[in-house]
Amino acid sequence: MNRKITQIFHSGELEAQNTFNNKTEWSDRAVSAVNNLYRETIDEDKAFFIEGREFFFISTSDNDGNCDCSFRGTEESNEGKQQPAVIVVDHKTLVFPDYSGNKMYNSLGNILVNPNIGILFIDFSSALRLRVNGHAEIINNQNNYKDKWSTAKRYVKVTVNQVFWNCTKRIPKLA
Repeated sequence: MNRKITQIFHSGELEAQNTFNNKTEWSDRAVSAVNNLYRETIDEDKAFFIEGREFFFISTSDNDGNCDCSFRGTEESNEGKQQPAVIVVDHKTLVFPDYSGNKMYNSLGNILVNPNIGILFIDFSSALRLRVNGHAEIINNQNNYKDKWSTAKRYVKVTVNQVFWNCTKRIPKLA
């Protein structure tokens, strides 16, 4: 699918590109490269990377744009087995658990009023990072994914709008 540059970047991103990089001119070749980079689905390599992470970060915001960034990680099941941090259900959907926490519900409260979500997966050993943007929905039925997460209180289902490998610069390489 060959999208126009205005279907990939929003008006603020395009304005920033024009303001801070006066060389930004989107040739047909560059648009093709951006189309290839900014995907709308999760392929097999990205699914493998996502499901291999023990943690990730999410970003949500309320109706007024007030942002919240949160860490999401794994915990052991009732049987003492490590549970996955996230699963890829299909090429457009991923799900992660919501465990008991500080009872402030910042992320879940934001999702209730604004379903937009950004997710950042990082592998510090290989200095790779993958970004996923999409729409989140709270699944409040504890039985839906009980086989994956026995200790979860609920789940967050994300419908993917955009997925892409992000620049590897400045990621500390940790063993």
